[in-house]
Amino acid sequence: MLRLAAFAVTSALAAAAAGPLPPLPLGRLLAPAPDRLTIAMADTGNRQLDREYRLECDPVGGDHPEAQQACARLDQLADEGKDPFAPVSQRQVCTMQHGGPATARITGTWHGHRVDATFRRTDGCEISRWDQLEPLLPSGRS
Repeated sequence: MLRLAAFAVTSALAAAAAGPLPPLPLGRLLAPAPDRLTIAMADTGNRQLDREYRLECDPVGGDHPEAQQACARLDQLADEGKDPFAPVSQRQVCTMQHGGPATARITGTWHGHRVDATFRRTDGCEISRWDQLEPLLPSGRS
């Protein structure tokens, strides 16, 4: 035990004698990763929409048909403090309506967080959740 204490004191003295450490490149460590999402659409009733899209924000890129508007919508939701990829709460009461068979799966990274979310139009809550992401999710209405 005495040796461990002596080692700790010796190490601390050696570190102090070596001088301060160089500053960390915080800008590089703290810089947010770019938003990169893959949107896979199916069963929309429109063959042109039933495909996989890539979307990048900051800077805007990818092959999403409305990339600029989709990134702007995500920025707006972030400014409002909303997580657009959060599932519908199981406590929420939803209208029993069917918005069609369209599905979308969004995977990737958004604001430094991993995204893996599935969207359907199976009831009023899910339809609303989908609609709030337009134009990120191209219209799934048949």
